[in-house]
Order: sequence, then C-alpha cells, then structure tokens
Amino acid sequence: MKIEMFPLGPLMTNAYLVYDPAQEAGILFDPGMNPAPLIKRIKEIKVQIEAILLTHAHFDHIGGLEEVRELTQAPVYIHEQESDWLTNPQLNGSGLWMQEIVCQPAESILYGGEEIHLLNKKFQVLHTPGHSPGSVSYLCGSYLFSGDVLFKNSVGRTDLPGGNWDVLMKSIQQQLLTLPDETQVLCGHGPITSIGVERKYNPFLQG
Repeated sequence: MKIEMFPLGPLMTNAYLVYDPAQEAGILFDPGMNPAPLIKRIKEIKVQIEAILLTHAHFDHIGGLEEVRELTQAPVYIHEQESDWLTNPQLNGSGLWMQEIVCQPAESILYGGEEIHLLNKKFQVLHTPGHSPGSVSYLCGSYLFSGDVLFKNSVGRTDLPGGNWDVLMKSIQQQLLTLPDETQVLCGHGPITSIGVERKYNPFLQG
C-alpha cells in the first residue's frame, strides 16, 4: 500500500491518495480546495478510486470533492452528524469565509465503529468529535488518518461551530492515545507524526 500526501488550497489541507499498484485501485481522503495536483496524480498512476473518505466536512477538506468525484465516480463516505454539511455552506463554513461550496450528498453514511473493506484491507472508523461533531479518524493497520483531531505538537481547534474542547480531549485520550506508539498519524494539516511522539511531547496532552 502506497500513501501520497497533497497539501491543497490556501490552508494547505492534506489530501491523501492511498493505492495499491498491483490491484490498480486506490482511495482518497479529504480532497481539499484546488485539487489539480491530486487529480493529475490520479491520472498518472491510472488507478481506479474505490472510495472518497471524509474525516469531516469543513470547507477546506471538501473544496475539491465534486471535481474528484466527477473524475473517479467513487462513493463518498461521511459521518451522519455532518451529512447535511456537504450541501449547506453555512454549516461547512464556506459561507462564512469565502465563496460558497455546495456538494452533492454522500453515498455512504458512517456512525463510528464500522469496518470498511477497501484495497483488500480493513479501515476502522473511529468517531472522534470535538473539532467538529462528525469528525472521524480512519485506522488501517499502523496508519491513522486523523483529520483535524490530532496534529504534530498540536490538536484541532474547537472555536468553530460545533467544536468542543472537552469532547476533543476525550476523543484523543480514549480513541487515539490507546493505539500503539508506532501508529503513524496522517494529519489534516502539517507533517506526519506518531502516537508515541504525541503522547510524549505534545504540549496539549501532558499532565
């Protein structure tokens, strides 16, 4: 399994292209704004995208969704608490900050606790609210796609509508810090880190 990261748009939101060349298949996480580099790479490697997995529905994570969906015809997965955010610019934040982003509804609704089988692998869906009500993290083996829940030396902001600091800390402590230290954390912004590094050095998780 190969993983490539694409920081997209003005907020440098990380989209991830995960694929298996042998299967000629792949999946996408969070196709953000200005997705041209991501689309170019999908065409270059000539893989069939099986799914588009959203960690949450803030505008910077869904800005390129319709372009990528049109190209791949892949189903979109999102947590049920943010299923209506795709179609509502006031909920996804684009109506407050910039040009409105309106997407079509997702094909698949998540609730947390599911296992999704893609690329002949299991992706466990962890409901990790706090940054937003429907934030989810996806665990596949030793890889965790955390969205905006956990970052290198930081955590997700909670000052946006639906954010809650206590809920975020509970999500991180109970869902993420229980994972093995070697778990690689592929964040929604910034560099890749690990659970062990964040457990030891993240200033927001000490004490």
